[in-house]
Amino acid sequence: MKTKYTKKIIVAIFILLTLVITTTAFAQTYAFSLPQETVDLYWENDGALSLRYEFIFTNANYADPIDYIDVGMPTKSYNLSNAWAEVNGQQITHIADSAYVDGIELGLGANAIQPGDTGEVIFQITGIQNVLYTDKGEDEYASAVFSPTWFDSSLVSGTTNLTVTYHLPSDVSADAPRWHQAPSGFPEEPVTGFDEDGRITYTWNNPSADPSEQYLFGASFPMAVIPAAAVATPTFWQNVGVNPEDVFGFLCMCGIFSMFIIIPVLSIRSAQKRKLQYLPPKLSVEGHGIKRGLTAIEAAILLEQPMDKILTMLLFAVVKKGAVKVVKRDPIAIEVTNPLPEGLRDYEIDFINGMKESNKSKRTKELQEAMISLIKSVTKSMKGFSTRETKNYYEKIIEAAWQQVEAADTPEVKSEKYNQVMEWTMLDKEYDERTRRTFRTYPVFLPTWWHNYSPRPFAGGGAGRVSAPTKTSAPASRPTPGGTQMPSLPGADFAASVVNGVENFSAGVVGSIAGFTGAVTNKTNPVPKTTTSHSSGRSSRGGGGSSCACACACAGCACACAGGGR
Repeated sequence: MKTKYTKKIIVAIFILLTLVITTTAFAQTYAFSLPQETVDLYWENDGALSLRYEFIFTNANYADPIDYIDVGMPTKSYNLSNAWAEVNGQQITHIADSAYVDGIELGLGANAIQPGDTGEVIFQITGIQNVLYTDKGEDEYASAVFSPTWFDSSLVSGTTNLTVTYHLPSDVSADAPRWHQAPSGFPEEPVTGFDEDGRITYTWNNPSADPSEQYLFGASFPMAVIPAAAVATPTFWQNVGVNPEDVFGFLCMCGIFSMFIIIPVLSIRSAQKRKLQYLPPKLSVEGHGIKRGLTAIEAAILLEQPMDKILTMLLFAVVKKGAVKVVKRDPIAIEVTNPLPEGLRDYEIDFINGMKESNKSKRTKELQEAMISLIKSVTKSMKGFSTRETKNYYEKIIEAAWQQVEAADTPEVKSEKYNQVMEWTMLDKEYDERTRRTFRTYPVFLPTWWHNYSPRPFAGGGAGRVSAPTKTSAPASRPTPGGTQMPSLPGADFAASVVNGVENFSAGVVGSIAGFTGAVTNKTNPVPKTTTSHSSGRSSRGGGGSSCACACACAGCACACAGGGR
């Protein structure tokens, strides 16, 4: 009996080994690197997308030939008759829907890339539909988000020099589009320029990208340049950035705690920080050289100083020019000079017009529009100049302003210099502390215009006063040639008066500065669409290739699924 069972076991093992050996013999081994991948996306005036890939594959010495390439497609709305491909200059005739990815398979046939060889594969297709969505940040913009095809990590090794270039519709003007936040590993801002057809281009490059990772790129442009029917409205799941098929799996992996507590908290904090970033991205080709001649207020915009500080600087500016007098501090009330003095700048006039509004909500709205107009003006003036070089230039001016004050020998000269460069010193991040330190043993003689800013000699957030002489402070006033006494304050008190004045002014005029700035940011630098989603359900074919459920759950997604040589 034992002998009979032993024979059966031996036969079963033999059959099993035969199956394993046979399967292994027929399976293919795919192993390659992707030294370079270049993707050009042409967003057409009719709302369609034309796509061009250039791949450089290097096949491993021990691997089987790369005879098929799977290229993920953004949507299923395409026509194979619009597709064309070649390998090493030889046209590919086998172009069909892939059974293994949401996209197209390219059969290389007799031109398969042999072990140890390198091959260039070019693939292009026109007329891809349903690739644009309404921008969540602004309804009048279309959002175009795309993810280049990526490859199974079990097949590909090394890094990729990945270049992605957006060619925007030809009717888009230079001051209209904006790019979205770049994916990890890429520069924060794309290289901007124009292609040979005069179309605006955004180019992202990472010489050490991961060929098995999904990267999302995006830009938005006015919907007016394309047919309204070409732009879809995001579904609820796209708006929240979630694929409904992945919700259950997401909850299982991340847990209810992270889903309902950690992620919302981080999102809220990120959103609050984002509201304060009102400066728009550069909309023209990055130039060279420094933009000189900006005022301190315009430089404050370029340096993205807090809005409450800029509003206070505007108030100082119009008071110093004699255009406005503060007649009441709490709540603030101003008296406008009639007629207005000559030489006022447009943003100063806009500020005065906003401040004249007695209704707080209307006043806030007017001041927001004034800030938006000022930001756009600064952005326009920076065209053709280097933002980085210009920022460095004005940071040096700020430091030079302080050095002028600190180098003065007497309290009178210090105060005079301080009055001359006060708006520049306010741009220093350590303005409060540096003012205290500079005037630690000196008084600040108040400028002649100060009484028009503060109805009382001192407005430090509490009761007004002129400092009296003490053992530790300098005299409270100095004689002038006319015999009057110029009021003064200890440096620390003067610094506190300006800092508190900034806080009190913004709170009394516009309420929440975060809300005020957020409303401005929504117009000048809307939230980018960078919601990521990952493919799932990957499977192999003959030891190679991959497939995915293309989970593009974001507004404006035109995601390509994972592909691979097989």
